[in-house]
Amino acid sequence: MTTEVLLRTLQLLFSLSIVALLHGLGHFIPAKLFKTRVEIFYLFLDPLFSFFKKKKGDTASQRWEFRSKPAWQRLIIMIGGVTVNLILAFFIYVMVCWNAKESYLPTKNLTYGIVVDSLAESIGLRDGDMVLSVNSAPVENFRAIPAEILLREATSIQVERDGKPLNIAIPVGFFREMIRSKTTLMNVRIPFNVDSIVPNSAAQKAGLQKGDQLLTINGAPAHYIHEFKKTIQLYKDQTVLVQVLRNGDTLQLTTQIPETGILGIGGGDPMMEFKFASSGYTFSEAIPAGFKKFKTTFSNYFQQLWLIIIPKEVDATESLGGFVSIASLFPAHWDWMAFWEMTALLSIILAFLNMLPIPPMDGWYVLFLLYEIVTSRKPGEKFLKYSQVVGIVVLCSFLLYVNGRGIWNSIFN
Repeated sequence: MTTEVLLRTLQLLFSLSIVALLHGLGHFIPAKLFKTRVEIFYLFLDPLFSFFKKKKGDTASQRWEFRSKPAWQRLIIMIGGVTVNLILAFFIYVMVCWNAKESYLPTKNLTYGIVVDSLAESIGLRDGDMVLSVNSAPVENFRAIPAEILLREATSIQVERDGKPLNIAIPVGFFREMIRSKTTLMNVRIPFNVDSIVPNSAAQKAGLQKGDQLLTINGAPAHYIHEFKKTIQLYKDQTVLVQVLRNGDTLQLTTQIPETGILGIGGGDPMMEFKFASSGYTFSEAIPAGFKKFKTTFSNYFQQLWLIIIPKEVDATESLGGFVSIASLFPAHWDWMAFWEMTALLSIILAFLNMLPIPPMDGWYVLFLLYEIVTSRKPGEKFLKYSQVVGIVVLCSFLLYVNGRGIWNSIFN
């Protein structure tokens, strides 16, 4: 556990360092091009804390100062950080598409339907349902269905049950429960076809063989993985009758279920049971594919924020996460592909947050620079200074609350 926490922490720090450094360079490079000399010393090397200012010599405006530059030059300097963050995310996604083959399970290839959890069952979904669409729009990647339901604020799910189409309405309050429970709603229903047997296990002693298809345990259904896991827990340390299908014949085998509830068989590999789709790209193909991935990620993040900012069912205090939540998104082992994808996501997050027109984000200064360009009137420096101080106090308080809540939950929940 300690190693996992350390690895996740190191990945987060390394990723944030890359994103923050390049964001700073996005401001620094155009500033140097416009011969601007910065005389502001930043706490944590971040423009969010630029109220720590050291004045040297004469306080009159000098031609090399930021405030003396034309508004259009100051605008380019201010949007430089966001621009570099967006370019970084796009570049990473292009490289990921170029160097990695992605495989996914198409929704239409779920031969045996879905397995639902209690929340999905509460709205009328059932094991074995074949998902057709969400809000009447087909979803290509099965794993994307929960995100589609939440981010699109879906009102219905269309399924096929017993050969007949059925419309499942999503009730009010569902999204809040979905976020609170962190549920996946549904999984793939996989038949239990035995592909391995542990030597000297209860399964081997009972005569189970590779290729057997489990049917029942003491008459209770065990044909699918989820049924088997549920049923076998009912018969720990008991002698049971296992019904299997072998070469077209139905056999009855007697076995003693150990107290651990482990029979000693393996099976249910999705890669063996279903036809997966894969995508590989040449460099020229990776550019539009990377842009599509960039656009989708940016759009999804905006929609997540929209759910929080304009709450209909979502409680913002339950949905916001600090650095502990972000670190938990990194894998517990070092995976360069996952690391770069998370870095791209963090770069998009930083860019998006800096676009917000609230102090002390870059968007706040951009808003007044646009005002200055349009009206030829410069906002008062005192107003900008005090609004920045207030904004920083609010931002620091918010960060303390979110991260403190995350640490509290990770310890006590």
